[in-house]
Amino acid sequence: MPTTLPPLTRIADALGVPEQRLRTLVLEHTAPTPDATLAALTVEEAARRLGVGRTTMYALIASGEVQSVRIGRLRRVSADALAVYLADCSQAPAPTVALAA
Repeated sequence: MPTTLPPLTRIADALGVPEQRLRTLVLEHTAPTPDATLAALTVEEAARRLGVGRTTMYALIASGEVQSVRIGRLRRVSADALAVYLADCSQAPAPTVALAA
């Protein structure tokens, strides 16, 4: 009994690209694009914009490094708060680490 390849595998073979790369490209182009005009972002959206994980974003909010607001039961981060955080990070001196001899 002949085996048939899944359609994406056949397309990847025909294009001469790895299947995983083709899957990644398809997902990137079918994912909804974030609305750049949003004033208040979810914690997950804010984390994605900073390129950090959700847990790290919650830690930044809890420590007060990133300002947020509660709207009803929801936690939101303003796009301006992210800009302020990034500006503060770029002005902070780099931590020094003493090397053990």
